[in-house]
Amino acid sequence: MLGGTLVHFLALRLASFVGAASAVGGILLLPLAALALLVAYVAMLLVLRPDMPRLAQLAPLPDGERARRISFLDGVLGGILPFVAFYAAWGFIREDVTTYINDASQWSSWWGLAAAARLETYDTAGRITDLGLNATTIGIVVLAFTGRWLYKRFAKRLPRRSGAAVFGVIAVYLEVLWVYLAVYVVSDLLGIVQTWIQSRQAIVWLGDFRAGLTGWLAPFGVAWDGVEWLLGEAGGVILLPVAWLTIAGVIYGQAVKAAAPRLAGARLRATRDRYAKLPARLRRRLADIGASIVAPFRSIGAALILMWGAGPVVIAGYVLCFTLLAFAQQWALVGVGRAIGPQDVHQFWVPASVGVVAIVTVLFEPLRVALIAATYDRTVGALEDSSVADAETHVEDVALATDGDDDLVGASRVVTEEDRSDEVELRPGV
Repeated sequence: MLGGTLVHFLALRLASFVGAASAVGGILLLPLAALALLVAYVAMLLVLRPDMPRLAQLAPLPDGERARRISFLDGVLGGILPFVAFYAAWGFIREDVTTYINDASQWSSWWGLAAAARLETYDTAGRITDLGLNATTIGIVVLAFTGRWLYKRFAKRLPRRSGAAVFGVIAVYLEVLWVYLAVYVVSDLLGIVQTWIQSRQAIVWLGDFRAGLTGWLAPFGVAWDGVEWLLGEAGGVILLPVAWLTIAGVIYGQAVKAAAPRLAGARLRATRDRYAKLPARLRRRLADIGASIVAPFRSIGAALILMWGAGPVVIAGYVLCFTLLAFAQQWALVGVGRAIGPQDVHQFWVPASVGVVAIVTVLFEPLRVALIAATYDRTVGALEDSSVADAETHVEDVALATDGDDDLVGASRVVTEEDRSDEVELRPGV
């Protein structure tokens, strides 16, 4: 974790330095900051795999250095989308972009002053552009996604040994590049939509209505504020640990088959008929592109289904422990401040606060990752236990229905074992 935090810091500084000279170069380097943290979390989660007995029964550890390297790359590739989505939802992408722009602006100012001292003109064109809905960002997203799709399409034809590892690293970079920029653009658009909604007359009227709850209606206003506070706090308390457990589920690669309902309707049937009339080669290309887009979301959905099968007691206990650990981390920061004692804010706390927060985070983050891994192993065990219970119940029902027909009971046991093996799908390479 210490290495990931350090690389994250250095990647932001490098992107700022390059971005002060070339906006495109800065944008290409900026996602490496988030990738550094993801690689650190994937490494910590995979290190804990040998101590997860339930997962080991369903997904034995890969043998050989090459298989483990492929497993690590698969874990990073699979975890990019949920991790970047979490990274954006909690405002970390916006913090990275703000740091990038501020530091790059400082570099640009220093270079401008140096040019002025030499009586030269400092051209700022093509430097330090904000990430947003513009041609540069969209072009980079399209090119990165195309490169990632080509890798997935022709991965089996790539050379083995060292060549495969190099192309795998390139694929990881292209994946995090297009996902990072796309998520930032989408979040930026959502912010614009949210601002537009808040400016509508209905929202203004709702705010005026809340402000009018005074006098004998004051208790309703207090209840209104209480519900808003509860929803806001509960969302953060529940969604954060669930998001981390989802990321762990995607990285570990234990997927549960979920039969998606087939949509019906005259228009959908007509659309399917028109799609079936397309040339076979075009349909294969469209299917490949669609699979590249949908595949990460399938892994996320499978992880959520796995948590659902674990039951409310396991998830509630996990959320409670996660919250208590976060509470202890905050109190550890307070304790460090009390132990150091009163110091000057600008001369001591401003430079020292970064180091204090980093040290406390490095101490508590392995505990958080261990809690996530233990909970995931428990959810896998709950899935296996429920599968066994369902199989035993089904066998007993068949035994009663056959009234002692041993051959039919034996056949039912075989069928239930096959059904149980079909309930859990193990992603290859993990």
